[in-house]
Formats: sequence, structure tokens, C-alpha cells
Amino acid sequence: MEKQKSIFASVDWLTIAIYIFLLALGWMSICGACYEYGQPTDFLSLASFDTRTGMQLVWICSSVILGLIVMLLDDRLFDTFAYLIYGLLIVLLFITPFLAHDIKGSMSWIKIGSFSFQSAEFAKFATALALAKFMSSYGFKLEGSWKNMAVCIALMLLPMVLIVLQKETGSALVYFSLFLMLYREGMPGSILFTGIAAVAYVVIGLRFADEMVFDGTTSLGLLLVMVMIVVFVVGLIFAYARPSALQAAAVGEARNASQTYRRAMLETIALGLGTMFVFWLIARYLRPFNIGPVYVAVCALIILRLTWIAFTSRIYRYGLIALFAAGSVVVFYSSNYILDHLQDHQRARVQELLGLREDPNGVGYNVIQAKIAIGSGGLEGKGFLKGTQTKLRYVPEQETDFIFCTMGEEQGFIGSAAVLLLFLALLLRLIYLSERQPYAFGRVYGYCVFSIFLFHVLINIGMVLGLMPVIGIPLPFFSYGGSSLWGFTLLLFIFLRIDAGRVRYQR
Repeated sequence: MEKQKSIFASVDWLTIAIYIFLLALGWMSICGACYEYGQPTDFLSLASFDTRTGMQLVWICSSVILGLIVMLLDDRLFDTFAYLIYGLLIVLLFITPFLAHDIKGSMSWIKIGSFSFQSAEFAKFATALALAKFMSSYGFKLEGSWKNMAVCIALMLLPMVLIVLQKETGSALVYFSLFLMLYREGMPGSILFTGIAAVAYVVIGLRFADEMVFDGTTSLGLLLVMVMIVVFVVGLIFAYARPSALQAAAVGEARNASQTYRRAMLETIALGLGTMFVFWLIARYLRPFNIGPVYVAVCALIILRLTWIAFTSRIYRYGLIALFAAGSVVVFYSSNYILDHLQDHQRARVQELLGLREDPNGVGYNVIQAKIAIGSGGLEGKGFLKGTQTKLRYVPEQETDFIFCTMGEEQGFIGSAAVLLLFLALLLRLIYLSERQPYAFGRVYGYCVFSIFLFHVLINIGMVLGLMPVIGIPLPFFSYGGSSLWGFTLLLFIFLRIDAGRVRYQR
């Protein structure tokens, strides 16, 4: 009895309060999204099991019970059985396509009687546990250990691949958010920067690929990306190859390192930015011609020169910077290939987002109607169950992926801002709880939870507002369905249970 008292005395009740508030607002949004004119508005009618609002209330109550059960377990069980849980979920993901029914092109739903569940929603907490278990092992070090990095990435990629095979690309992309946790645990910032840069190359390259300059001779997208590559290379040389960053005593005499750094920096600026600027002046003011190949050739020369410097000076960071530049060129030229090999609806959504096509009655319809619904709410909203856009079913998937538009229409800017502030409070609380963990297992798992929630909130709300591509992922605690609600509840409450167990190490 004393043990149970100590557990609940150490539980973070503030996070649980935020969770309850989000559940309540989520149920109100489901009511608004599912309500039809003429339907009774009393609680008994809304809670009827014959309606989606009633079923969502069942999922909410069962989620609270599930969270309570997790809190009653010994927190050491999650550490002990982390690999077993991960293995079981991987097996479940593997067999899902063979058991699942095709639902809107997705093979991710397993049906048992009248009950259906999505295994991908439960793989998130299993993967987080496996990563926490591995990264808390004795002697683990992420920085400088490519073997450990490879194992961590493999633990993330395995469920991703299996989920992609279920044709659930959106759910698979969630695992990329775990790189934020790896960065917190010592992954070099250059790796995170490389990923961000790759996204920038693809977006800018595709967005401006067909915009021509210099009398229609040169692609603006090509010019912008090549200039970005050279600018990034200069920044990486400054950040990672200057003597103070290299710790010159460990790589040779400070004098030689300084000379190599100055030579590499000056040559990159002169050969790269200087040459690019000269040819831009020629094409702009003297004779228009296609300077794209010249810019590509300049990048190639920079790559070769940095590679030569790396081998002659034996300062191999120059080689890594050259590899970054070469990879950047490859990513840029492969972006069109990747776009062409996406599924038709995915390619159309990306093109719509980037402004490469307009299809208001096709792939752009959902986002346009969602924006209209949110905008119609104004400052204070139309009131609970009084939205018109959602009642008339203008917004497809308004109970699931586009649930946030219901909050925007009925509760207006004030209600939407309140939801965003609640999510912000939850995310900040997760960071605080993660940092106070006495051991790596709790901290790593906590940052996994933070990363997954952050990704879901940013992407879901971003796609409703037209700022992100529509990839079909739920908004935590809002979107209709038991699988996502149970998955998010398990993800959160396992961390709260681990956090509650920290008192054992503080005595």
C-alpha cells in the first residue's frame, strides 16, 4: 500500500491534467465534426454507442483506464522487456499486410470481429522503448561511434519499412522525428543539418525548376541550389575545420592547420562564390546563356579540391565536407526522380503544396475547405455544434486527419490558440520531465515521446493550414479512433510511469 502511495505521490499530475483537457477538447471536436442538423444535443444522445461521438467516448474512457493500468505497473518492467515488446510489434507489423483489409488503399488495419486496430500506432512506443534500452546500455556513446549510430538507425528504419509496405507512408515518416532525440543524445549537429539541407534542396529545386532566367536559358532552381551548396560548404569549413574546432594539437601543428584552413576557406569563396558571381554578371549584363552547367562544374571543382586537401593535410573533416557537397548535388538531381516515383496522389499533393499545380476540385479540395472552415470561425467561433462548413460535410476526413478545422470553426481563433498552447505546454513539460530523469533510459524514452508528439502536432495542423503536405497522420487526442488514442496514451503514460519511478533513486 505504501508503494502505491509513493507512486501516485510522485506522478506528474500537471501533465495528466493537460492530457485530460486535450481529451475533453478532442471529444468536443468529434461532436462538432459528427453532428448533423436535427440531431438531439443532450449528452445521452451524443454519448449513444450508435454514434461516432459515443464510440469516441468509449475510447476515451478505455484510454484513461489503460493509462491507470500502466501507472500501476512496475516501471522496471519497461526496461526489462523493451526488446521483447519491440520484437512482438515488429512481428505484428510484418504479418499485418497478410491479415489486413484494404481500407482506402491502406493495408494497415487488422479486424477482429467488429473491432479493428492499426498496429502502426503501437509500434511507436515499442520503438521508443527499444531505443531507450539500447542507448542506456553500459558504455554506450553515440558521438564518434558509427556502429552505435547504425544500430539506432536500424531500430528506427525496420518499423518504417514494414509500415511503408502497409501503404501507410505518413505513419512511417513519424520515425524521422526520432533524429531529434539522437541529436539530444550526442549525434553531431552536422547530421541533423544535412537532413534539413536535403529537404531545402528538394523543395527549392522542385519549386523553381521551371522558372527560367537569363532569357529562358537557365533554371532558377538549379542556380539557387548550387549557390546554397557553396554557402553551406563555406559555413561547414568555418564550423568544423578551423583550428579551434579541430583541436589542432591532436591533428598536427597549429601553424599547418591554420594555413590549411585559410587556404581552404579562401579557395572555396573565390572559386565558388566569386566565380559564380562573375558568370552571373556576364549572363545578366553582357550575353545571356545557360550558366547552370558552369555552376555545377564549380561545385565539382570545390568537391575535388576539398578531397585533395583532406588527403594531403590528413585533416579528414575536409573530406567529410566534400562528401556533404557531393551528396547535396546527388540529392538535388534525384529530387525529380523521387517525385516521379511517388504514388499519384502523393505526387499531386506535393505539387499542390509547392504551387506547381492547382487542383481545387481534386487534391487541393481538402485543404481549401479546411481553410474556409477555420476562417469562417473568426475570432470567437460559431459556437459548439453550430459550425456550418463541418455540418454540411464540406471538409473530407473532418473527424480524423482534418479534425482541427472543427475546432477552428466552432471555437474560433481563441479556441484554436488555446489548443495550440495546451500542446505547447505538453511539449515543454515533456522536455522538463526528460531532463530530470536520473538515468539515460528515462531521458531517451522521454525525448522519443517529445519528438513523436511534436511531429504529429506540427504536421497535422500544418497540413490543415496548407503549410505541410497532406500525409494522413492523426492529431494526438483529437482525431477519431481507438488505435491512435490508445497508442498515444501508452506512449505518454509509460513515460509518466518511468518518471514516477525516479523517486527510487533519489532516496
